[in-house]
Amino acid sequence: MRFVLRHWHVLPISRLVQELSVNPNEGLSSREAKARLDRCGPNVLTTKPPISPWRIFLSQFQDFMVLVLLGTVVISVLLGEYLDAAAIFAILFLNAVLGFVQEFRAERSIELLGRMAADHCRVIRDGHKTVLDASQLVPGDIILLEPGDRVPADARLLESQLLSVDEANLTGESVPVSKDERFLGDENTPLGDRRNVVYKSTLVTRGFATAVVTATGMDTEIGKIAHLLQEERSAQTPLQRRLQQLGKILVLACAAIVAVVFLAGVRQGLPVYKMFMVAVTLAVAAIPEGLPAVVTIALSVGVQRMSRQNAIIRQLPAVETLGCATVICSDKTGTLTLNQMEVQQIWTARGLYTLQERPKLQVDPQLQDDLWYTVAVGALCTKAEVYEDGSFFGEPTEVALLRLAERIGLSQRKLRRVYQEVAGIPFNSERKRMSVVVKAGREHTALVKGAPDVVLPRCTHVLVGTQVVRLTQERRREALAVLDSMADHALRVLATAFKPLGGQLPSEEQWEQGLILTGFVGMIDPPRPEVAGAVQAARLGGVRTIMVTGDHKKTAAAIADQIGLFTPEAHQVLTGAEWEALTPLEQKEEIKSTAVFARVEPAHKLSIVRALQANGEVVAMTGDGVNDAPAVKEAHIGIAMGVQGTDVTREASDMVLLDDNFGTIIKAVREGRGIYDNIRKFIRYLLGCNVGEVLTMLVATLLGLPLPLVPLQILWMNLVTDGLPAIALGLEPVERDIMLQKPRNPREGVLARGLLKRILFSGVTISLAAVTLFVFSLWFYPGQLERSRTLAFTTLVFAQLIYAFQCRYERHSLFELGIWGNLYLILAVLISGGAHIFLLYTPFMGRLFQTVPLNLDDWLLVGVFASFPLFAETVGLMLKRAVRRHFSFLKV
Repeated sequence: MRFVLRHWHVLPISRLVQELSVNPNEGLSSREAKARLDRCGPNVLTTKPPISPWRIFLSQFQDFMVLVLLGTVVISVLLGEYLDAAAIFAILFLNAVLGFVQEFRAERSIELLGRMAADHCRVIRDGHKTVLDASQLVPGDIILLEPGDRVPADARLLESQLLSVDEANLTGESVPVSKDERFLGDENTPLGDRRNVVYKSTLVTRGFATAVVTATGMDTEIGKIAHLLQEERSAQTPLQRRLQQLGKILVLACAAIVAVVFLAGVRQGLPVYKMFMVAVTLAVAAIPEGLPAVVTIALSVGVQRMSRQNAIIRQLPAVETLGCATVICSDKTGTLTLNQMEVQQIWTARGLYTLQERPKLQVDPQLQDDLWYTVAVGALCTKAEVYEDGSFFGEPTEVALLRLAERIGLSQRKLRRVYQEVAGIPFNSERKRMSVVVKAGREHTALVKGAPDVVLPRCTHVLVGTQVVRLTQERRREALAVLDSMADHALRVLATAFKPLGGQLPSEEQWEQGLILTGFVGMIDPPRPEVAGAVQAARLGGVRTIMVTGDHKKTAAAIADQIGLFTPEAHQVLTGAEWEALTPLEQKEEIKSTAVFARVEPAHKLSIVRALQANGEVVAMTGDGVNDAPAVKEAHIGIAMGVQGTDVTREASDMVLLDDNFGTIIKAVREGRGIYDNIRKFIRYLLGCNVGEVLTMLVATLLGLPLPLVPLQILWMNLVTDGLPAIALGLEPVERDIMLQKPRNPREGVLARGLLKRILFSGVTISLAAVTLFVFSLWFYPGQLERSRTLAFTTLVFAQLIYAFQCRYERHSLFELGIWGNLYLILAVLISGGAHIFLLYTPFMGRLFQTVPLNLDDWLLVGVFASFPLFAETVGLMLKRAVRRHFSFLKV
């Protein structure tokens, strides 16, 4: 049975659960759920199949220059040059295998990350509430919904409280739709009018609900139009686009140089066919057509590395942007702090109770005094629950209140037997309070808890012991003084209140007016141990941290002081109201000296992001609630919370923190900088080698010398030096001092900060070494052209392998930091160098590549000339530092 009916919305609830064979209170058993999963399949929408391995492999032969080279293979066969044809094809095949391995790994990395970021939902299984991967849902599962949830499957409502759902992505309705489990439609009721049903991928904007799943996966309403929801392959990142533009320029430059080499060779009387082969192979080796693809691979590998640090990257461009971040706007609760609230103090009109001083504090259940009411409101006016095994489920603040109730002798389970919840208004960031109505006998009572600055103005009386007295101005001032004292101790404070409603339940508007204050509960959420160090590390790296929280101003300031957020430049604390009162111009100025924003609403976050961006900052913004999504989306880097965050915020984000930890953001920034640095190292190596090869051929040709390299030797270098060592540079560990550098400008070019000069300098020195040795060997070994070519060929290969180690560092010399630290690169160089030596001393390979074995004297020459670029760069770096010191001394 597939459990697929068209008209679940017309069935009474009793018939519905009977059809689905489920007990709404117990949910499905694990065994039954597994059986249904086997029959119905996972709760996922069919997406485009991944690119097949064969297609990835064949795509390696689609580049224009590779196709031209394949054409030369055909021409070689027609001319009877079978050995050349076989060698060229073998090298092309090995290059294709190398490219295939890289791209296949990148594709699978992105698929893996997609699975890691899978949605989760709350469900009742085996009589217990649990969190489940949404793909494991089956028809008949009982799911729990609250504001911010993305509905995980089509479901029929069993219970709901003021539930509203945004169905715009399904029906096009721009206004959230109110839902009601009591509604019963007929078979012709349109999709958008079925008020007792919620649909997969729609968004809960208000209220709470319990529902039973009626359809999953492609059987859902959204599944029927799944082809409209299938995501296209990600667009190119900005860096890829810049590299593609650079590649076009390099293609033109290389084409011009190759044309000069071809014409010069023909003019010297060399065969046209031979020069054509030289020109084509030189173009293949010189044109970096794979640079944009290399960036994808480097980014994907980096994203995998970030995932191991609990940071899931949803958009590849975010990796680039992370390295540019200058400001991180971070929420306090759960990100800068542990998100493990513990009650420290309770205040009632009779006095202050400090739990550390009174660990055995108890209440008298029969007395029902102000202390009893304060704790009971926290235990009943809540969405949190205590399970039978003693574990807690719910939001941290509410869990702290439940722990308090259990600790001092008020069991939530026992209270609910007497006080049954009949209605409620959920908490949200605008209201800053929650209300429930409970019924004991025939009497209704409204219970309210929330922010003191919201609840206190609604109170007209206060409970003193068991007596209700008027809340005079004097008592109000006393309460405010207590609030200030609690805030000074970095306590998060909730006010609790109640109001008898009588036998008839009045309208919602009356529940929260004329309340009786019972007390305040002060809790603390201590800073995470690693946060202070992370804030300091960010500051050293030129990244400023701003706390943006809904908490009280003094509470936020106290936590900020503990984690070292204040600096001489940024020492100000502003509330959301104070911020809102400023003009946009004033906001631009004030934000420069502000370290903490307190009592902010979601709308304020958006204006904070825009003010920072107006000052030229690259902003990372964290968010968890539904209303945080606009600010998260507006920021250069939107960061969603993986534990506390809502589905809609995660969808708007670029990065998801699996542990909601601020320290993870700093690790991600560090990794982002490292990834960009590795891409620069790769570009530096690849282009430096290509410039060296092209200049070697160009200079020799212009000087009227014999060709220093034959086509197969050029292709061999392209395989040996542009292959494994280049990939290994993309796996380079992040440099230790990277967080001591300032963030890079996001608008800087790919070859900025002197990279172009280094590439040209290295290319020239590599070429100079090879051409000089070639000229010397022509003079020293007259009539032995193959030996001279072998020496030039080998010098180029080993100069480039040494250059790979030089590319590891931008700010240091290889002699300062050594070759260790990247075992992949050491292994790649050993394999590439070993392959070249194998070529030199294998007779068959020697005949194929027109090389001869080298003796000890030859190797000494190769060693000296191949090391020349390294020594030249080191001397240049020393001179540069000496000049800097000299001018620094003059300035002093």
